[in-house]
Amino acid sequence: MTTLLSTVLLNTTVMGMELIDVPGLMELLSRFLLNVVVVWIITHFMYYPKSQRRDYYFTFMLLSVSIFMLIYLMDGSKMKIGAALGLFAVFGILRYRTEAVPIREMTYLFFLVALSVVNGMAAKLSLVELLVANAIFVLAAMVLESNLLAKQTACKFVKYDNIKLILPERREEMKADLEKRLGVKVLSVEVGSVDFLRDTALIKVFYEGSEGANTADGVAKMPKAYE
Repeated sequence: MTTLLSTVLLNTTVMGMELIDVPGLMELLSRFLLNVVVVWIITHFMYYPKSQRRDYYFTFMLLSVSIFMLIYLMDGSKMKIGAALGLFAVFGILRYRTEAVPIREMTYLFFLVALSVVNGMAAKLSLVELLVANAIFVLAAMVLESNLLAKQTACKFVKYDNIKLILPERREEMKADLEKRLGVKVLSVEVGSVDFLRDTALIKVFYEGSEGANTADGVAKMPKAYE
């Protein structure tokens, strides 16, 4: 009875479409699970500890699911090409207009989109090849987030009030003053605009640190509310 019921379900069609394709469904679920796990590992253990940006965490995870499903269904000829192009057009129209996306977040965005595309289009790859490809993605992110290739530095804009020290010959004194007041090891300093009326200068401070990107650090001009 069970065998007969399974045969009926497998051969039943609705409006010309197969009701259920067990092998195809299992392949979809297995590849989807692999993609979600790998994207989560990269996002949770490599991106999030430094940035602490839950909004981008949400964006990366949800976008990877969307891209994977879109590419997988296109590759399997289960979605009409016109509908697929329409979805890509929608993605192209929708842009992040509320704030500029930092370069690190944008890099992770393209990185995870590429990973989802690979997992979605890898129908002809063996399981070992697919696992190796995902391992390469994870390994690349892990190495580049570490100190193996380059020493990690951070930077921030500072509205500096001691303009006597902005002279090139007093740069070491300026760095010492910033280290004392900021509590960080200053590597270099770039002097920007100088306001002699208020005795202030806008400077960019590079220092040793591995903390995540702070959205306030990207503000080159002090908001009027804080002036």
